[in-house]
Amino acid sequence: MSEWTWEWTGYDPAGEQLRESLCTLGNGYFATRGALPECRAGLVHYPGTYVAGCYNRLESTVAGRRVTNEDLVNLPNWLLLRFRRRRDGESWGPWFSPHPHTVLDHRHTLDLRRATLTRTFRHGAPSAGVLGVEQIRLVHMADPHLAALRTVFTALDWSGEIEIESCLDGDVINGNVHRYRALNRHHLTDVRTGMREPDRIWLSCRTRTSGVVVALAARTTVVADRRLLASELRPTRHRAIHRLVVPIARGRPVVVDKIVALDTSRDTAISDPLDAALDRVSAAADFPALLTSHAAAWGRLWRRADVQVPGEAGRILRLHLFHVLQTLSPHTADLDVGVPARGLHGEAYRGHVFWDELFVLPYLDLHFPEVSRALLDYRYRRLPRACRSAAETGRAGAMYPWQSGSDGREEAQEWHLNPGSGHWLPDHSRLQHHVGSAVAYNVWQYCEATGDTEYLYSRGAEMLLQITRFWADLAVPDPGTGRYRILGVVGPDEYHDAYPGAGRPGLDDNAYTNVTAAWVLARTLELLKRLPAGRRDELSEQIGLAADEPPRWEEISRRLRVPFHRGLISQFEGYHALAELDWDSYRARYGTIRRLDRILEAEGDTVNRYQASKQADVLMLGYLFSPAELRGLFGRLGYDLDDDVWRRTVDHYLRRTSHGSTLSGLVHGLVLARARRADAWQYVREALESDIADVQGGTTGEGIHLGAMAGTLGLVQRGLTGLETREDSLWLDPVPLPALSEYGFTVCYRGHRDVGVRRRGGRLEIAVPGSERSPISVILSGRAVTVAPGETCTFNLRER
Repeated sequence: MSEWTWEWTGYDPAGEQLRESLCTLGNGYFATRGALPECRAGLVHYPGTYVAGCYNRLESTVAGRRVTNEDLVNLPNWLLLRFRRRRDGESWGPWFSPHPHTVLDHRHTLDLRRATLTRTFRHGAPSAGVLGVEQIRLVHMADPHLAALRTVFTALDWSGEIEIESCLDGDVINGNVHRYRALNRHHLTDVRTGMREPDRIWLSCRTRTSGVVVALAARTTVVADRRLLASELRPTRHRAIHRLVVPIARGRPVVVDKIVALDTSRDTAISDPLDAALDRVSAAADFPALLTSHAAAWGRLWRRADVQVPGEAGRILRLHLFHVLQTLSPHTADLDVGVPARGLHGEAYRGHVFWDELFVLPYLDLHFPEVSRALLDYRYRRLPRACRSAAETGRAGAMYPWQSGSDGREEAQEWHLNPGSGHWLPDHSRLQHHVGSAVAYNVWQYCEATGDTEYLYSRGAEMLLQITRFWADLAVPDPGTGRYRILGVVGPDEYHDAYPGAGRPGLDDNAYTNVTAAWVLARTLELLKRLPAGRRDELSEQIGLAADEPPRWEEISRRLRVPFHRGLISQFEGYHALAELDWDSYRARYGTIRRLDRILEAEGDTVNRYQASKQADVLMLGYLFSPAELRGLFGRLGYDLDDDVWRRTVDHYLRRTSHGSTLSGLVHGLVLARARRADAWQYVREALESDIADVQGGTTGEGIHLGAMAGTLGLVQRGLTGLETREDSLWLDPVPLPALSEYGFTVCYRGHRDVGVRRRGGRLEIAVPGSERSPISVILSGRAVTVAPGETCTFNLRER
């Protein structure tokens, strides 16, 4: 395999769903899993197709409970193409079905540079004749509504005929996640099919409750010198089928091209989805031309976003970038969508939007700022709903949901099933109000990276002010200490959602929640000072900002409580009183204990009793903020956070984390690169391999972990360089990590495209391409340098 290709050899039914996720092809508008074209959904294969933001809500009765779920909908399968053959004078054989004993030399090759998936294999035996098959597919990056599949059949030692059925299949459900099987999964209704002579079939349907109309049209043609013996268009109730019979001669390839168009009623600039799909597929170019324009579009993306890192780490980083761009491409800038935690690659988490944008947007800010802005607009459009949610709980401001979907209501479950015990348990994850701080952080970082003051002073300011109002209203004064407290929340850890034996859910003074809330308050106060007077008055009138609110925010931003114990930061108040877990015993008994919470619950115990975390919580502060900025935040709160306190904090939680989230290794790797460099690489490597090795044992087959993938790119771009965009400058503070000692990438900073950042041989180079824009201010180790367009600045790095 080269640095641009990934290969899977052989046919392994047990590993197919993982490979299908990793071989998903998409363009930001829609994506299709890397399933085999001849296979419908089953226990081995799952040919899912998902349009960004296409959700549907259904009610189900599970274990006597009535539950409602909104899901990203699995749409009709456009990929389906099956075949069978007969030798001269013989009857038709069975339709081809893959099997380890009947498929020879089976290989999938994922070409990242051209964004194609190629499959090759041989079928048959010398006594019956061998058929060679090559298939190449794409989901078009230039026209986001198109996809294509080319199949080349070659009779190696026989002659006869091939029968081909090219199908649009509307008989599909959401079936990718086995643990959801008791739920209502039939999201599509009103399936209609039809045909347009001479070679087009179509299918339309709609989602049951959200009413999104979905239409697909397909054009299937035979390319080469082989005449058709038969061609029949046949619509059925749930499928539209194009049947072709083609003569095949020894050694003379038969090429079958299937071009597909997909449109929905959520699209812009169309009248009717079905008319649009039929018109689009009729006007579409042939397969070679589509491949050329598709590869050219990807070439433009790679020039803007590629990261150069030698060796296997570089190959994995490029795969991660590939999947980020398939989920969030420049086409996303035209859509009303958020950051789906599992990409457009599967149905885990029901396609919901969590806080993963916190790990995604900082990368996109410096490569595709127009995409970042669109993703922030997803949050802005749901600001009224967030304000309504806060009001329904008696709070001011905006309370963003932990899980978001179509309209911004809270999509998190009230109950969830532990597969290990079969028990239904209350789900308190909706108390993760720190998601609001993530929204504010992303607004601020985007505006710092782009200089987009128009956004900051308008939509960004509205979000920041309402999120600040929520934190200020949630903070309660403690007369005994003179500080403010935030009570009854859940932090990023997620294992701890209540005190042992408590009658109410939630924890008090979660350190991550309080510190990030203080940061939001401080940034909003800074913004109010920066706003032009007219805009400040306009905003104050628009949201009814009272004169006494900013002074109270100032006080809270300096007096929020952060608990400590034994000279280190406590994850939350009372954490120090929890019992210690016998980690070695549980590892010996269970092997992997990533989901320690489920293990303990199945034993009749609860993780709430122990100093045990699912993922980084306190240490997330070291991921978001540089050491200097973190010290400043604690100093503003009246606490001294020196290097010794932080090291003790890192050491404490490092020994008490099960890494039940793919984000955990990523955060630990970045934090340890600065705090304990010798231990950093094992966590960085785990973050790199989490999806390709499916370290969580089957979860990647339900969709890749987009935040972790984007986070590894950020680990290079931000973690190793110390790159920050603040105070109108690029700040750099590189850390040496021997396994990633060389790297190079370009960024888009305040209108400067392709600013080069490269480290090699103990030197860091910053190259600003020629333009008429203003010079860039770069600050490294206290040294400020101005780099003009057309200049390169080289820094000699000191060993640490």
